[in-house]
Order: sequence, then structure tokens, then C-alpha cells
Amino acid sequence: MATSKTTQLPPDASSRENSSRTDLLGPQDRERVASLQLFARSVVDGITVGKHQSPHKGFSAEFKEHRPYVLGDEIRAIDWKLYGKTDRLFIRQYEEETNLRCTILVDQSKSMAYKSIAKTSSPLGTASPGISKHEYAVRMAAAIAYFLIGQQDAVGLGMIDTELRQYIPPRGRPNHLQVLMQTLSQSQCAGETSLGAVLQQAAPRLRGRGVIVLISDCFDAVDQLIKSLSYYRLANNEVILFQIFDRDELDFPFRKRTEFKNLEVADQKRMVDPASIRKNYLDRVAAFRKTLADGCSKNRIDLVPCVTDMPHAEVLANYLASRGRLR
Repeated sequence: MATSKTTQLPPDASSRENSSRTDLLGPQDRERVASLQLFARSVVDGITVGKHQSPHKGFSAEFKEHRPYVLGDEIRAIDWKLYGKTDRLFIRQYEEETNLRCTILVDQSKSMAYKSIAKTSSPLGTASPGISKHEYAVRMAAAIAYFLIGQQDAVGLGMIDTELRQYIPPRGRPNHLQVLMQTLSQSQCAGETSLGAVLQQAAPRLRGRGVIVLISDCFDAVDQLIKSLSYYRLANNEVILFQIFDRDELDFPFRKRTEFKNLEVADQKRMVDPASIRKNYLDRVAAFRKTLADGCSKNRIDLVPCVTDMPHAEVLANYLASRGRLR
């Protein structure tokens, strides 16, 4: 857990990412997310005709309003029944439906490499490394891309740490999914975190109204992060923040003297007695989470806390169910 740029409390169980992510979604995950639907709560811009309301007028099935006919309008758009009643020419306007345009930003900074030692139920009582926060983020991004492209929406991808390292513009073609999956599977953790700065840097490339999904542990200056995310809200984007935790970072289960390493700053480590810092650590975690939650609430940003021992497909399904109820 990094509560500041200079403190990394959990020990580095393994800083190496699993390089064999050839199948980011197993059969059960695919079945679970294939039935999900994500609809924007607000009006969004799209690039092809799809399922979501657009600010542009078109010829979908849902009637919007009439307006007077002007020279140059298509004759087929005239409401002849209304003409028969009023002896005046009016054009029927409809709400054009458009596909949702979503850009997923995945944090690949070194703090995301942390993974705790997960207990197993084997007779020998052995333990094995759990899934890292980065691995969890990658699989969450894959699940979101899978079901959005499945419903003919456009999905883009950005891999970030202190910079926007890779950027793939949103597209909705089925073969685009393979491009996204390959990029996610090759992602490796490196560098420090600078979320606020990189979000500002990426803004010119993320044009057009749509949905911005950030998947990160958010271990950075919260005020700067919220400020940058609020910029996207002011540009009429929806913003969804999936905040990833390892269970260790929330429970701080350490009992024996432990060496804690900063994953983002080389050679920064400290041997401490966990009992002596546990209360202060948990208080700082609670304050950090509250500040982030308050900032998201104020700016109408959806905050979805995740823990790496929670099935990512279930987290996604529960979130979308809550969106449906709110909508």
C-alpha cells in the first residue's frame, strides 16, 4: 500500500508479472460477461449506429420532435399526415442511436505488481502467490472490452504509468478485440505512478464524448487525480474508476518483523515491527479511501473498489447491475 510517493508498505512478494497471459478470459468468464450490457447514463457520441442515445438527429425508431421544412431537407423526411392537417411542411426528427465509445486506461506502474501469498486448502497447508493487482486490472480490462465489442460498441485502450505508453483508438470491429487482448497480455509493470499528469497528457487524444474507464490502485496524489478526472467529466464524459487493492493492503495481516520495500523506488526499504505501525497504517488507508470516495462523489465519478481475491467478472456484473437500477 502506498499512501504517499515515498512509502510502499506491503512487501514485494514478487515483482515479476506472469508473462503467460495467453487467455485473459476463461470459458466461465466469457459466459458471464457475454450477457452484460453497459448503457451510458448521459448522451454520448459514437462512431456507428448502435444502442445508445446520441445528440445527433437521425432515422432510428424513436420519434423526437417536428421542425419546419427548409430548402434542402430530404423529401422522405416530411410528415405528410401533418401536412394534410396543417397545410404546412414539417420534418420528423428522431433520436439517432449510436454505439458507446469507451476508452480503458490501465495502470502498469510498479505498485500494481504487488501480490500477496494466498493460502490454499491443500492437505500440506502450502501457500502460493496470489494474483497481482496488475494481472487483475488486465483481466478486468479484457472483460470490459470483450462484452462491449460483443454489443458492437467501440473500445480503445491506453497503458499508463508516468506517461501514456501505448494508445489504441476506439474501434468496434470484432478483429479489434484481438489487438486489445494482445496489448493487454504483453503489458509489464515498470516505473512510478503519475496518474494526474498522465491523464492530463492523454486528454487531447481522448476526444469525443463517451466513457473513460480507469483501472488502477490510485496510489498517487488524490487531489491531482480527482482534478484530472473532473476534466473528463466537464467534457461530458462518463468516468468509471475501478480501484484495485490486494487484501494485504486493506487488512495489514503482518505479525512478525518484516522488511517493506517501495516497489516504485529502487533500494528504498525498511525493516519494521508491524504491530507498531498497524493502527497508523490502517488510519491512513481509511483517510485515503475516504478522500478519493468524496472526490468521486462530488464530481459524479463512479468508484468501484475491487480486491484481487474477488472474481473480476462478478465485480463487473454487480457494478453493471447497480448502474441498471440507477438508470
